[in-house]
Amino acid sequence: MPIIKRIKGIAIRMFYGDHPPPHIHGANNENNGYFDIDNQEMLEGDLSSKDQKIIKKWCKNNKNILKDMWNSQDIKKID
Repeated sequence: MPIIKRIKGIAIRMFYGDHPPPHIHGANNENNGYFDIDNQEMLEGDLSSKDQKIIKKWCKNNKNILKDMWNSQDIKKID
């Protein structure tokens, strides 16, 4: 699963051919979660609210890029 972005100690990843709905995974050294790309909600996980806010904001700002990557399966780093 490629890391597409690192933000403040959080690795954000997207799996090739993963299950619906379109989502990203976020993990720090201790906790993880996965987030719906469309509404940025954490679907499952145990990340702190602080880390959730960071991921949600980044996901919202990159929603179109993330949806394109999910649909094309051309997964790469986002600067």
